Amino acid sequence: MSVESEKVIIFDTTLRDGEQSPGATMTIEEKLDVARQLARLNVDVIEAGFPAASPGDLAAVRQIAVELEGPIVCGLARTVAGDIDRCWEAVRNAARPRIHTFIGTSDIHLEHKLRMTREQALRTARDMVAYARSLCVDVEFSPEDAGRADPEYLYQVLEAVIESGATTLNIPDTTGYCMPDEFGALIKGIRENVRGIDKCIISVHCHNDLGVATANSLMAVRQGARQVECTVNGIGERAGNAALEEIVMALRTRPSEFGCHTDVVTEQIHFTSQMVSRYTNFRIQPNKAIVGANAFAHESGIHQAGVLRNRMTYEIMTPESVGLGQSTLVLGKHSGRNAFRAHVAALGYELTDAQADQVFARFKELSDKKKVVGDADIEVLIEDELYHPEEIYRLEQVQITCGDHSIPTATVRLSGPDGEMQDADLGTGPVDAVYRAINRIVQEKNELIEFTVQSVTEGIDAVGRVIIRIQAEVPSSDGGTRVRVYSGRGADTDILVASAKAYITALNKLLAARRQPSNTGKAPAVTG
Repeated sequence: MSVESEKVIIFDTTLRDGEQSPGATMTIEEKLDVARQLARLNVDVIEAGFPAASPGDLAAVRQIAVELEGPIVCGLARTVAGDIDRCWEAVRNAARPRIHTFIGTSDIHLEHKLRMTREQALRTARDMVAYARSLCVDVEFSPEDAGRADPEYLYQVLEAVIESGATTLNIPDTTGYCMPDEFGALIKGIRENVRGIDKCIISVHCHNDLGVATANSLMAVRQGARQVECTVNGIGERAGNAALEEIVMALRTRPSEFGCHTDVVTEQIHFTSQMVSRYTNFRIQPNKAIVGANAFAHESGIHQAGVLRNRMTYEIMTPESVGLGQSTLVLGKHSGRNAFRAHVAALGYELTDAQADQVFARFKELSDKKKVVGDADIEVLIEDELYHPEEIYRLEQVQITCGDHSIPTATVRLSGPDGEMQDADLGTGPVDAVYRAINRIVQEKNELIEFTVQSVTEGIDAVGRVIIRIQAEVPSSDGGTRVRVYSGRGADTDILVASAKAYITALNKLLAARRQPSNTGKAPAVTG
């Protein structure tokens, strides 16, 4: 790192914008786990949620604020006094709190969403930033849909909020509309035309609707932005956000191009990516930059020959730099408990004694079926055994009969609030039969909208993972109903058992939401 290198602040919004992805909702405990891992990753700011959205969101942000040390803990609020009050209630006990407030600035947002004139929006922005500043010394302001706003009006709004005490100005390409050159020009124009801009950090928040969120963010850094808002794995509304891992590794890999660095501990990237994928049930595409399964894989003979001579022939960064160091410890059915626990710790998991015993028992069962158990097998055992919502129902047994000349039939036994229950049903296929049998017991109306099967490891004895999404109507805070999406995953060497586990996980999330209707009604969606 050269002495001229400037720091780029990494503002992680996985727990706010990322969680807004349909089906990605996390429990309070899961959000706390992710927040702790983001602290280990050493991001500078964690946007922990949108406290006015629901009591559950407020509680999660408050717990993160109380527990975390190190990163700034930020909450989002509309430019509404009630939102700002809830946000301050949630973050006020953080060692370093921040209020982030926003209002639309493009004419299309002003006319069709806010039904405000430009003058009304400017006055609201100025007054509400001043109110937020009266509560908190660190206030961030976002002119929503800045990428499509009139630059001259945008300059006026930014000058007004600077005068009102904003300390960070975040420029969002909310709809992912901008191209890199024009987004760079927008940042350059703000630096050159907004009075008092030198008092603030310029931030950017780019969406990926046209696939250029990372490119736009990096172009903004070139033009003087010194905070980038991003999410782990690039998750978020619609096509997602700029991916944290891409931003960080681009700045690290090409320092001469940007003259900037981050303080992120890059060796924690892979583990963080896997944790977010696990909790949101969003599969990482194999060719995803930095964290995809193929990111450091080489199949071409020419490529393999080059890598064997010098990895830099085809790798511009090392797997170890993002936490993908290869293990030399081979585990199998003869491995002992201590060796297993040491290996699990080396993978980055912190398990209690009871949890470790649970996973070790599953590991021994799998070792009897497979000659060698790899890291991918162990990770899927951990997530399948430990990372579940409240278990209202638990799968005890599933039995399927099927074939090309028979009607698929499934019998399932569940344990639930009324003890153990058993039922059976027919289906068009074995999975359909299993789900119909479960429905006869649970009797919870829903629609299966996605069913994905993955082979986690190689070979005919591979562990299979099933990821599903269901949707159902649930009560909302306004007394009505809304359609919500719930995801589930299950893993087993028997893909039909994995399918049953995934469905039970999704149903448990749906049932938990029905028990807490006050937490299901979100405030209007915010895309940043």
